[in-house]
Amino acid sequence: MAAPSRSSSSTMRNLLPPQELLDDLCSRFVLNVPKEDLESFERILFLLEQAHWFYEDNSVEQNPSLKSLSFREFTSLMFKSCAALRPYIAHIDDIYKDFTSYKFRVPVTGAIILDESYDRCLLVKGWKSGASWSFPRGKKSKDEEDHTCAVREVLEETGFDVSKLLNMDDYIEVVIGQQRVRLYIVTGVKEDTVFAPLTKKEISEISWHRIDELQPASDEVMSRGVNGLKLYMVAPFLLSLKSWITAHPPPPVTQKSDASSKVTSVWKAKGSSEGAATVVPENSLFQAGSGPQKVDNGPGKSFRNFRFDAASILQAMEAAFAAN
Repeated sequence: MAAPSRSSSSTMRNLLPPQELLDDLCSRFVLNVPKEDLESFERILFLLEQAHWFYEDNSVEQNPSLKSLSFREFTSLMFKSCAALRPYIAHIDDIYKDFTSYKFRVPVTGAIILDESYDRCLLVKGWKSGASWSFPRGKKSKDEEDHTCAVREVLEETGFDVSKLLNMDDYIEVVIGQQRVRLYIVTGVKEDTVFAPLTKKEISEISWHRIDELQPASDEVMSRGVNGLKLYMVAPFLLSLKSWITAHPPPPVTQKSDASSKVTSVWKAKGSSEGAATVVPENSLFQAGSGPQKVDNGPGKSFRNFRFDAASILQAMEAAFAAN
């Protein structure tokens, strides 16, 4: 028997998920949720993000023949295959564009973790090749307190529980674009602390960095440090952090590690530079603003004011089950 050609082998490694799998994902992550989670497109797409992560972390890993999909590709596939979402497929470009814009308005919290001497801080690097460094942080869930989100996100990204070290009065808050970012200052963490992310394909490396080496290369170039690191997610906090350290000198440290004079990587993923781009999982169902909102009866450019007809979704679900 002739060996399969290279093209056919490549095809076998890039199969789209079968309808049975898509139906399961739709049922598990979209249909079997509280009705309030089906009231707007932003909530629907946050649910689809969770489904996408499940697909990448479980389905693709267990069956390497399945194609790894970007969130945009996965969203289109789910809208086409899920009976409850199919009526809105014509508007998917607007829906996805507005959702992406909306995500950048969801508040973010996290922590600036300092070592015992306050000389170094802990940074995490994103999964994609060429990703930037940042303090561990993430988006708030619906009705979640800032400090609760910070504890959760730091635990997810570093495996370290800061709940007993976090002081709710010690934080730095900036607004980047339309997004509020609050980072709590957590001090006195030992250099030999074990760090490792709890989530897959989100963080590629965790390292201690000397704060004085995180200086921007110049006033005009804030996105990179003097050591070449990408710092556009770090730079907005550096001036305030140094002011805070000046006002809160560290306690005496009995013994200082030689590692404090250089960048120290404490965790690094295998093959992370080759990893596929993935979206940070959002358990967040946060809805910006408060008070009554205008209810539209069809999707438009501002999808956040549109509410799904839950009854129609349930009918579509029942029809799909009856057909099977």
